[in-house]
Amino acid sequence: MKSLSKTEKKNFEENPTLFKLHYVYRKFNVQLPELTKDYREFIKTPVDISKIYSSQYVLGLCLTYHVNYGLSYRQTASILKDIHEIDISYKTVENYCKSVSPTIQALLEFYPYQLSDTIAADETYIKILGKTAYIFFYFDAIKKIVTSYRVFEKRDSLSSIKASYSTLSKYDTFPESLKVISDGNPIYNVAVQYWTQNGLPFQLFQVISLTNQDDISKEYRSQKQIIERFNRTLKYYYRPKGGFTSLDNANNYMVLFATYNNFLRPNKSLD
Repeated sequence: MKSLSKTEKKNFEENPTLFKLHYVYRKFNVQLPELTKDYREFIKTPVDISKIYSSQYVLGLCLTYHVNYGLSYRQTASILKDIHEIDISYKTVENYCKSVSPTIQALLEFYPYQLSDTIAADETYIKILGKTAYIFFYFDAIKKIVTSYRVFEKRDSLSSIKASYSTLSKYDTFPESLKVISDGNPIYNVAVQYWTQNGLPFQLFQVISLTNQDDISKEYRSQKQIIERFNRTLKYYYRPKGGFTSLDNANNYMVLFATYNNFLRPNKSLD
């Protein structure tokens, strides 16, 4: 400030944003062990899969209709009765689906995927009891694999850090050329800074606006469009539900949906 001339000081009073006289220092109070514990334990359900009354075949039918074909709990219970002559309530269908999520999360998280070095990231919203919640998707743009899928109540820096950890932890050998393509949301920059400080650096390329106004947007827009299409796919399956009753219920469903996408959904590009 002292080095400014009189003309510059006058200009500063009128247009302070033109002068870089301030900086932001960010110190994280998020500890890595806390993130690891949270990452492994965020899926919760009151239902024990070993104590259900129906057979595994009926359990499989509930999952197939509800997850693979996007039917609501009531529609699933109705089709089980009308087509298969299995009389169970929609609440039972819901409990069965909830019971599976903690079991298959280990498969979803620790399967040896052999991921590429190009990841697309985006967040979309859903409703929990009428309030907006956010799903942070990280998606292998080449292998078409969902690597992060968690629902958060807020779209903030901590949510972005936690979501990116689910992807970074899936690499046995961390690639030096890892690229993450996202929109212009600054919370992704915060995630880059945090993980760089903790030994997991990656490059972030942000695609800005709806038209290619810079070289980065021109080069990486196709990868960004891939995850945008995946968001639309989720909306198609999510629409019959009309929202969730709790954050736990939303995350339980996202485990099922991500598992279906990674292991069961037909994909022509992957044969």
